[in-house]
Amino acid sequence: MECEKELMKKVDVSRLPAHVAIIMDGNGRWAKQKGLCRVEGHRAGVRQVKEVVRFCSDLGIQVLTLYAFSTENWKRPKVEVMAIMSLLRTFLRKEIEELNANRVKLTAIGRLSEMPSPALRELEKCMAMTSQNDGLILNLALNYGGRSDIVDGIKRLAADIQNGKRALQDINEELFSRYLYTSGLPDPELLIRTSGEMRVSNFLLWQISYAEIWVTPVYWPDFGRTHLLEAIIDYQARERRFGDHK
Repeated sequence: MECEKELMKKVDVSRLPAHVAIIMDGNGRWAKQKGLCRVEGHRAGVRQVKEVVRFCSDLGIQVLTLYAFSTENWKRPKVEVMAIMSLLRTFLRKEIEELNANRVKLTAIGRLSEMPSPALRELEKCMAMTSQNDGLILNLALNYGGRSDIVDGIKRLAADIQNGKRALQDINEELFSRYLYTSGLPDPELLIRTSGEMRVSNFLLWQISYAEIWVTPVYWPDFGRTHLLEAIIDYQARERRFGDHK
């Protein structure tokens, strides 16, 4: 693997993806490989979140969306779910000062109201405290599912039509995008998945329609700055045609 300094020479900072989305996968397998419990894998994963957020901020990425907890993750053992929520609260409490120092704005998408109250309170507090920052937008997907995102958007749009705020003939892709959780954010241009799995796992289904996908076999706790640079370099080497015949 090339060193970070050599990889940086290959990056065109004028053509960075505006929005990078990451499916952070492999915490449990990383832990199992090392003879540790799954919670230790999640704890190691949180350390990499801090590293990647800091690096994206330094690079000048506009938006970083991290798939932190899916609507399907509630099916995991209760002890593991509780540990993940506890790690989320700890991360938010410990990182708020650095987020503000680096002008990082925290946002979140998903069915947030269904999250445990302690985690939701900490999340809302952190979002409020960073709301005026003008640097990287760190967007956490929590209790998130791509299908529920679309369904909830349809419900909100239907309610506006029923109330006379919208007309049926107004509906188009641009309008509908405003009813999704990611309203106001650019669509992801680069989707990264760790752990080598070749699927999108119900993540940003509408928004990634033209995203470039980069998959690495590296488990999330081992994913670092050099891997992110490799993904960006690969992204910049691709010809993005959006369905036309160039």
